Amino acid sequence: MPETKTPSDQTAGSFRDKWVNNPDLAFAETSREGSDIFNWILTRNGLATTEALRVWLSGRSRILDAGCGNGRVTALLLKYAPEAGLVMGIDLTAATIARAHFADDPRVSFQEKDLLGDLSDLGHFDLIYCQEVLHHTADPRRAFLNLSKRLAPGGEIAIYVYKQKAPLREHADDFIRDRIAPMPYDEAMSHMAGITELGRALSAVQAKVKVPDIELLGIEAGEYDVQRLVYFFFLKCFWNPDLGFDASAAINYDWYHPQLCARHTVPEVESWFADAGLEVIHRHVDHYGITFRGITSKSQARNP
Repeated sequence: MPETKTPSDQTAGSFRDKWVNNPDLAFAETSREGSDIFNWILTRNGLATTEALRVWLSGRSRILDAGCGNGRVTALLLKYAPEAGLVMGIDLTAATIARAHFADDPRVSFQEKDLLGDLSDLGHFDLIYCQEVLHHTADPRRAFLNLSKRLAPGGEIAIYVYKQKAPLREHADDFIRDRIAPMPYDEAMSHMAGITELGRALSAVQAKVKVPDIELLGIEAGEYDVQRLVYFFFLKCFWNPDLGFDASAAINYDWYHPQLCARHTVPEVESWFADAGLEVIHRHVDHYGITFRGITSKSQARNP
């Protein structure tokens, strides 16, 4: 009989395979000013310009990239936070892969850590960046509260989590995820190739569709190009020509293969910040997910 894996073990193995097979995935694009990924990071965090990013990161002496993957965002933070004495990346499976991108830079450090485990040896941070990560843990709220204990007085935490999507999109996502979750990497990627090709084909359709508000299906009124209409409300079929086919397929794998993949609501995320005693200073909701930034008070006692 095949070995039965827990959802946590399956998800850890899924990401391990992703990074081993794609160690450079989106690395350059994340830091390239003007790229879709770079602009999305700025937009969801309420940063209108590159200069706003520099201002946001100025004065941060210790920064934590929690769930750093291959270190692509760690590199972005390092680049735009010249005053930081340390930018640390932690990840459940990919710390070694991330470390290989940074040679001997004394300002950066990586460790393998579980966000649900003991993080007390890491110390405290002026900024904790944890985006596209918490929803892949067995208990996103507890992982968030655990991270929040690592904030220095006056420190800030910035998170992004998947939101609950339109019902037909949720059904399609779960249908595909349930079927490919047990598959090894190569087999799962063979299925992602078809979904990626669909995304590419839909993107090539140079037409927009104007649709009404359809509350029952969770469709918001507006004008969408064909690929975005399908992507937002019916099926994730990621395609980015700047990344190319293989990287786009790996991003589709990232969505569909990990079994732990929670989706959240704004009130739910708000409750996490309230439970942590944090003041929310920024909210952003788009078709993809929910971004919150929150701060401690300057007098808030440090956690041991």
